[in-house]
Amino acid sequence: MKETMLNNRLHINDVVSVIFLILFTALFAFTFVDFSIAPFEDAAMLMRYAEHFAQGYGIVWNIGEKPVDGATDFLFMVVLGLFTKAGMPLEFATRFIGFSSHVVTVVIVYWASRKYFLANLIPALVTAIYLAMGPGLHYVAAYFGTPFFALFACITWYMALNIIVNGESRIRSLFFAVAALVTALIRPEGVILTGLMMLGIVYISGVKRSLNTIRGYLGIFFVCGGAYFLWRWHYFGFPLPNPFYKKGGGSIYLDSLVGSLKNTIHLCLPFLPAFIMGFYSSKTIRMTIGVLIPIVGFALAFVMISDEMNYGARFQYALLPIILMSWWPLVRVIKDDWPLPLWSQLNLQKKMTLILLAIVLSIGMLGYTYMVGRIKCRYFRDGRYNIASLLADYKDRHFAMATTEAGLLPLYSRWNAMDTWGLNDPWIAHNGRITEAYLGALQPHVVMFHASFSPLVSCQGTGAWFEMVMTMKRYVEKNGYVLAAVFGENPYDTHYYYVRSDFSESKEISSRIQTTEYFWHRTGRKAINYALLTTK
Repeated sequence: MKETMLNNRLHINDVVSVIFLILFTALFAFTFVDFSIAPFEDAAMLMRYAEHFAQGYGIVWNIGEKPVDGATDFLFMVVLGLFTKAGMPLEFATRFIGFSSHVVTVVIVYWASRKYFLANLIPALVTAIYLAMGPGLHYVAAYFGTPFFALFACITWYMALNIIVNGESRIRSLFFAVAALVTALIRPEGVILTGLMMLGIVYISGVKRSLNTIRGYLGIFFVCGGAYFLWRWHYFGFPLPNPFYKKGGGSIYLDSLVGSLKNTIHLCLPFLPAFIMGFYSSKTIRMTIGVLIPIVGFALAFVMISDEMNYGARFQYALLPIILMSWWPLVRVIKDDWPLPLWSQLNLQKKMTLILLAIVLSIGMLGYTYMVGRIKCRYFRDGRYNIASLLADYKDRHFAMATTEAGLLPLYSRWNAMDTWGLNDPWIAHNGRITEAYLGALQPHVVMFHASFSPLVSCQGTGAWFEMVMTMKRYVEKNGYVLAAVFGENPYDTHYYYVRSDFSESKEISSRIQTTEYFWHRTGRKAINYALLTTK
């Protein structure tokens, strides 16, 4: 009878805790996170694909063109498109999916600690709140699909822990394999992450006790994953996502590796001692190494791709819920070697001291994750959104633009757009760079590029980006384009806007761009139009 009452009380405590976590996350979000700003530049790219998909044009960058896989968050893009097609506004749907994913991930982190490792109520709550207050909500505010990927990475690891703790069965192995496949369909690096999870299971449980898991994982990925791979190759014309050919291409990126390791440490710093303590006892060494296989392996994998567009460490964020679900069993065995008195044996002074210490440590941890989110995920009002909004007045004129900034401008102008860097253009991605002839085939009405110079300073620079910008500059100067604006906070970091001079709306568009209130995306402060300074 006593045992039944204890189980019921525990169940009630967990229900109350889950409700508290949901309400806390919502309250924290709308109190401390800014949801008033337009999408972050890179997030807007995927939203353009989702909008076209929802409108029935397929997965295309420009309506009427061939499909292109520039939206590497494939399944997130599809889900977002379906929500949009069902009648939900694109912006609201993006944040709704992200916020819901974040809340569910917080709950799973709490529940895994309680269910699998019998963590005490307070550590489990603090761990979940640590996730709730971290960068996840800032990704939601910026319109990224990162929380959606993190959710399914979390679900997959939850299924892996079920196998590790309770032993494998066919149904558990199947659930793990299906969750792994979904994670891999959301982002391609999900294949690496879930494969490492499987290796972690095998290391902890042993090969013989992991045969169902191995067969299930390989079977699901070979049959279902293989079918998807063949379909996407046929549909897009290439086996890998378009950004891979631009950002990866078989090179080694040591800077990306260093950045990935730093990001992983920054995200989970307060919990790193647990993974060191895991080597203290022979009882936890195997578990520690097995858990570290997906964590360290995934962090190291980013040596294969450029770190560009890694806003707020979002590429590594999926590791955070995995770490938070795994730290408790690595430290709880300490009490076997370091016996501590029971709580009931302590006097009031010692109880109050320990409670105060726990409160201080908890506040420190939660303050740390809050600051990580605030510092890593800062972004501001963006003048590119203002320009895109005015260009949207001409969306039915079949105008086209060529731009190095392929997020806000194409999304909100609804113009046909050439991404001159190549993330959303297969020809550029596979040929390595843009050419004047390729620009000439489009004859864009507006050309925009992000430069390291202005009319006040000389055009100096090196590297692929500078070469692209100079190609665009030579093209507009040879073809009589009008310089409408050169916005920037300083003359060494600017946005150039050129307008073709031979169509009826040319002067009107040029004048409107020139007089637009333009905010610099790095600071949110009003930018200077350096083109006007040279004409005075």
